[in-house]
Amino acid sequence: MSSPSIVEPTPLLIFDGDCAFCTSSVRFIERRIRRHPRIQPWQRSDLAGLGLAQEQCETAVQLIENGRVTSAHVAVARVLIYGKRGWAVLGYLLLVPGIKQIAGVVYRWVAKNRDRMPGGTAECALPQSERTEREIGN
Repeated sequence: MSSPSIVEPTPLLIFDGDCAFCTSSVRFIERRIRRHPRIQPWQRSDLAGLGLAQEQCETAVQLIENGRVTSAHVAVARVLIYGKRGWAVLGYLLLVPGIKQIAGVVYRWVAKNRDRMPGGTAECALPQSERTEREIGN
C-alpha cells in the first residue's frame, strides 16, 4: 500500500516504540543491515508532518522514501533491499507476486500476535478493537 507523503531527505522507517518485539526487530536491522533507513518510533515523530496517521503506525511499520509511504511487509522488503547482497535478494523476493501476498498474510499474523513473539510483552498486543477488526477482515 503506497500513498503520497512529505518528501523526507533520507528514507525513514517508523515503528511502534512501545512494542518490545518491534524494538527488537529494528535493533536487528541496525545490527545486521549496514545500510538502512533512519529509524524512529512513531511516538516521537511528527506524524501529521510525515503524512501519517497514528492508526497506521499502531498496526504496521511505515517506510517513507522519496515522498512515498509503504507499509507492513512491503516496507520490510524495501528495508531489506537497502542491505544489499543477500538481504536485497530476500527483499526483492518478498515483492514477487504470489510471495508478496503470502508475506502480507504472515506480516498481519505476526502483527496480530506480536505480544507472543520472541521479545514480545503484553504491552505489544494490539488493542482488542484492532484484533477484532482484523479477525473479521481476514
